[in-house]
Amino acid sequence: MADPAPATGHAAGGLPQFDLAQWPGQMVWVLIVFGVLFLLFSKVFVPAVGGTITAREDRISGDVAEARRLKAEAEADAAAAAAEMEAVRARARKLALDARNEAKQAAAARRAREDARFSEVMAAAESRIGAARAEAMTHVQAIAVTTAQAMIEKLTGLGASAAEVELAMAGASGQRG
Repeated sequence: MADPAPATGHAAGGLPQFDLAQWPGQMVWVLIVFGVLFLLFSKVFVPAVGGTITAREDRISGDVAEARRLKAEAEADAAAAAAEMEAVRARARKLALDARNEAKQAAAARRAREDARFSEVMAAAESRIGAARAEAMTHVQAIAVTTAQAMIEKLTGLGASAAEVELAMAGASGQRG
Protein backbone atom coordinates (compact mmCIF):
# COMPACT_ATOMS: atom_id res chain seq x y z
CA MET A 1 0.00 0.00 0.00
CA ALA A 2 1.00 3.49 -0.46
CA ASP A 3 2.49 5.46 2.27
CA PRO A 4 0.14 8.20 3.39
CA ALA A 5 3.03 10.49 4.34
CA PRO A 6 2.76 14.04 3.08
CA ALA A 7 4.76 15.05 0.07
CA THR A 8 7.88 17.02 0.73
CA GLY A 9 8.05 20.55 -0.56
CA HIS A 10 4.50 21.46 0.17
CA ALA A 11 3.80 22.74 3.49
CA ALA A 12 0.48 22.19 5.01
CA GLY A 13 -0.64 25.61 3.95
CA GLY A 14 -3.51 24.52 1.62
CA LEU A 15 -4.24 25.93 -1.82
CA PRO A 16 -1.62 28.25 -3.34
CA GLN A 17 -4.27 30.76 -4.49
CA PHE A 18 -5.06 31.49 -0.90
CA ASP A 19 -1.47 31.74 0.16
CA LEU A 20 -0.89 35.48 0.73
CA ALA A 21 2.80 35.08 0.01
CA GLN A 22 2.06 34.15 -3.62
CA TRP A 23 -0.44 36.92 -4.31
CA PRO A 24 1.95 39.54 -5.63
CA GLY A 25 3.24 37.17 -8.35
CA GLN A 26 -0.31 36.15 -9.25
CA MET A 27 -1.33 39.79 -9.37
CA VAL A 28 1.46 40.56 -11.81
CA TRP A 29 0.38 37.72 -14.09
CA VAL A 30 -3.25 38.77 -13.85
CA LEU A 31 -2.23 42.31 -14.81
CA ILE A 32 -0.08 41.07 -17.73
CA VAL A 33 -2.85 38.77 -19.04
CA PHE A 34 -5.41 41.57 -18.54
CA GLY A 35 -3.19 44.04 -20.42
CA VAL A 36 -2.57 41.63 -23.30
CA LEU A 37 -6.28 40.80 -23.55
CA PHE A 38 -7.15 44.50 -23.27
CA LEU A 39 -4.77 45.35 -26.09
CA LEU A 40 -6.04 42.46 -28.25
CA PHE A 41 -9.67 43.44 -27.66
CA SER A 42 -9.13 47.17 -28.11
CA LYS A 43 -6.87 46.94 -31.18
CA VAL A 44 -7.99 43.74 -32.95
CA PHE A 45 -11.30 42.21 -31.88
CA VAL A 46 -13.50 45.23 -31.11
CA PRO A 47 -12.53 47.18 -34.27
CA ALA A 48 -13.13 44.07 -36.40
CA VAL A 49 -16.52 43.41 -34.81
CA GLY A 50 -17.35 47.13 -34.85
CA GLY A 51 -16.40 47.36 -38.51
CA THR A 52 -18.58 44.36 -39.28
CA ILE A 53 -21.48 45.85 -37.34
CA THR A 54 -21.02 49.22 -39.06
CA ALA A 55 -20.80 47.53 -42.44
CA ARG A 56 -23.99 45.58 -41.70
CA GLU A 57 -25.77 48.71 -40.52
CA ASP A 58 -24.61 50.59 -43.62
CA ARG A 59 -25.73 47.72 -45.83
CA ILE A 60 -29.10 47.44 -44.10
CA SER A 61 -29.74 51.19 -44.28
CA GLY A 62 -28.63 51.15 -47.94
CA ASP A 63 -30.98 48.25 -48.65
CA VAL A 64 -33.84 50.04 -46.84
CA ALA A 65 -33.14 53.23 -48.79
CA GLU A 66 -33.03 51.25 -52.05
CA ALA A 67 -36.29 49.51 -51.12
CA ARG A 68 -37.93 52.88 -50.38
CA ARG A 69 -36.65 54.28 -53.66
CA LEU A 70 -37.92 51.24 -55.56
CA LYS A 71 -41.27 51.47 -53.75
CA ALA A 72 -41.61 55.16 -54.66
CA GLU A 73 -40.63 54.37 -58.23
CA ALA A 74 -43.15 51.51 -58.37
CA GLU A 75 -45.88 53.75 -56.96
CA ALA A 76 -45.05 56.43 -59.54
CA ASP A 77 -45.14 53.81 -62.30
CA ALA A 78 -48.47 52.50 -60.98
CA ALA A 79 -49.91 56.02 -60.90
CA ALA A 80 -48.66 56.66 -64.44
CA ALA A 81 -50.10 53.35 -65.60
CA ALA A 82 -53.44 54.17 -63.94
CA ALA A 83 -53.50 57.60 -65.60
CA GLU A 84 -52.61 56.05 -68.95
CA MET A 85 -55.31 53.40 -68.47
CA GLU A 86 -57.88 56.11 -67.68
CA ALA A 87 -56.82 58.03 -70.79
CA VAL A 88 -57.18 54.87 -72.88
CA ARG A 89 -60.61 54.21 -71.37
CA ALA A 90 -61.69 57.79 -72.12
CA ARG A 91 -60.47 57.42 -75.70
CA ALA A 92 -62.32 54.10 -76.01
CA ARG A 93 -65.53 55.67 -74.64
CA LYS A 94 -65.18 58.55 -77.12
CA LEU A 95 -64.55 56.14 -80.01
CA ALA A 96 -67.57 54.06 -78.98
CA LEU A 97 -69.75 57.17 -78.75
CA ASP A 98 -68.50 58.42 -82.13
CA ALA A 99 -69.07 55.00 -83.69
CA ARG A 100 -72.58 54.80 -82.22
CA ASN A 101 -73.42 58.31 -83.50
CA GLU A 102 -71.95 57.47 -86.90
CA ALA A 103 -73.96 54.25 -87.03
CA LYS A 104 -77.13 56.17 -86.09
CA GLN A 105 -76.47 58.72 -88.83
CA ALA A 106 -75.76 55.97 -91.37
CA ALA A 107 -78.94 54.14 -90.33
CA ALA A 108 -80.97 57.37 -90.58
CA ALA A 109 -79.53 58.08 -94.04
CA ARG A 110 -80.20 54.49 -95.13
CA ARG A 111 -83.74 54.71 -93.71
CA ALA A 112 -84.33 57.99 -95.57
CA ARG A 113 -83.08 56.42 -98.83
CA GLU A 114 -85.29 53.38 -98.27
CA ASP A 115 -88.29 55.60 -97.44
CA ALA A 116 -87.71 57.63 -100.60
CA ARG A 117 -87.35 54.48 -102.67
CA PHE A 118 -90.47 53.04 -101.03
CA SER A 119 -92.38 56.25 -101.79
CA GLU A 120 -91.26 56.04 -105.43
CA VAL A 121 -92.25 52.38 -105.65
CA MET A 122 -95.62 53.14 -104.00
CA ALA A 123 -96.27 56.08 -106.36
CA ALA A 124 -95.38 53.93 -109.37
CA ALA A 125 -97.58 51.10 -108.06
CA GLU A 126 -100.49 53.49 -107.41
CA SER A 127 -100.03 54.90 -110.89
CA ARG A 128 -100.10 51.39 -112.41
CA ILE A 129 -103.10 50.48 -110.26
CA GLY A 130 -104.90 53.65 -111.38
CA ALA A 131 -104.10 52.90 -115.04
CA ALA A 132 -105.23 49.28 -114.61
CA ARG A 133 -108.43 50.44 -112.90
CA ALA A 134 -109.17 52.94 -115.68
CA GLU A 135 -108.52 50.28 -118.31
CA ALA A 136 -110.66 47.81 -116.38
CA MET A 137 -113.46 50.36 -116.12
CA THR A 138 -113.42 50.80 -119.89
CA HIS A 139 -113.67 47.04 -120.26
CA VAL A 140 -116.41 46.86 -117.63
CA GLN A 141 -118.58 49.12 -119.75
CA ALA A 142 -117.98 46.92 -122.80
CA ILE A 143 -118.52 43.73 -120.75
CA ALA A 144 -121.74 45.18 -119.28
CA VAL A 145 -123.04 46.06 -122.74
CA THR A 146 -122.15 42.62 -124.08
CA THR A 147 -123.69 40.89 -121.04
CA ALA A 148 -126.86 43.02 -121.30
CA GLN A 149 -127.17 42.17 -125.03
CA ALA A 150 -126.82 38.47 -124.26
CA MET A 151 -129.39 38.66 -121.43
CA ILE A 152 -131.90 40.58 -123.62
CA GLU A 153 -131.51 38.09 -126.42
CA LYS A 154 -131.81 35.13 -124.07
CA LEU A 155 -134.86 36.53 -122.24
CA THR A 156 -136.75 38.10 -125.11
CA GLY A 157 -135.33 36.37 -128.12
CA LEU A 158 -134.82 39.78 -129.78
CA GLY A 159 -131.38 41.26 -130.39
CA ALA A 160 -130.49 44.73 -129.13
CA SER A 161 -127.82 46.96 -130.56
CA ALA A 162 -124.88 48.14 -128.48
CA ALA A 163 -126.02 51.78 -128.83
CA GLU A 164 -129.49 50.95 -127.48
CA VAL A 165 -128.07 49.10 -124.50
CA GLU A 166 -125.59 51.94 -123.74
CA LEU A 167 -128.43 54.46 -123.92
CA ALA A 168 -130.53 52.39 -121.52
CA MET A 169 -127.58 51.96 -119.11
CA ALA A 170 -126.85 55.69 -119.19
CA GLY A 171 -130.48 56.43 -118.36
CA ALA A 172 -130.48 53.84 -115.54
CA SER A 173 -127.30 55.20 -113.98
CA GLY A 174 -128.68 58.75 -114.19
CA GLN A 175 -131.79 57.72 -112.17
CA ARG A 176 -129.70 56.12 -109.39
CA GLY A 177 -127.28 59.01 -108.87
